[in-house]
Amino acid sequence: MIQVSETAKNRVVNLMTEEGYDATKDYVRVGVKSGGCSGLSYELKFDNKIEDSDKVFENNNVRILVDKKSFLYLVGTVLEYSGGLNGKGFVFNNPNAQRTCGCGESFSL
Repeated sequence: MIQVSETAKNRVVNLMTEEGYDATKDYVRVGVKSGGCSGLSYELKFDNKIEDSDKVFENNNVRILVDKKSFLYLVGTVLEYSGGLNGKGFVFNNPNAQRTCGCGESFSL
């Protein structure tokens, strides 16, 4: 399961609306791909199609899609949004990551 904080939920809903998606019907697709300074990096985008390999979750009224391979890396992750002085953006608090880079956009196991 992937959890979504209240601040991340609010930002997701706003961004989905801006990009023409409906947060009550469409999804946030979360994934992991090779790359980044620590070996693996996070992906976050909006989608309106469920693939056969997707796991579907809903947390804090946000509908989430994760492909089965990425799910193994993301179990227990909390998606947060930081708008502080150190920059704005989504932050993945991943309990499975043993090492993360300084920007928080990549990790390794």
